[in-house]
Amino acid sequence: MHLDTLLGLIGERETTAAATAARLREQISLFTAELTRIDRELADLATTRTTLRELATTEFTADDPTVISSAYQQILTVLSSATAGMRAKDICLALDIEPLHKNVEGTRAKLKRLVNRKLVTESEAGIFTLAPKRT
Repeated sequence: MHLDTLLGLIGERETTAAATAARLREQISLFTAELTRIDRELADLATTRTTLRELATTEFTADDPTVISSAYQQILTVLSSATAGMRAKDICLALDIEPLHKNVEGTRAKLKRLVNRKLVTESEAGIFTLAPKRT
């Protein structure tokens, strides 16, 4: 074989190898970005799980329906002095919380949890009263 032919073959292989290397580098870059995104998501999920467990622990005891959180205690206090059922918005107003949609919905969610714990009743949709004492 002639030297020019050999050099031509080496050049072709070098071009092919360089193109393959560039394609692999691009794939590595995409995989690295995706891996970084997934690692961030995993960290966020772990943080969310930890936060939810902490909230569940501080909001209610596991075996006792006694409410620990002061927000729940305040709601129960308002309901205990009410002469009639109250809406979440009315409870916000009684607690001096601005009745913005997010605050009313947060209060409603707490009320629903209290209903699940049988500390509050919802006689009509959206009307909450203190549950009768259990004996």
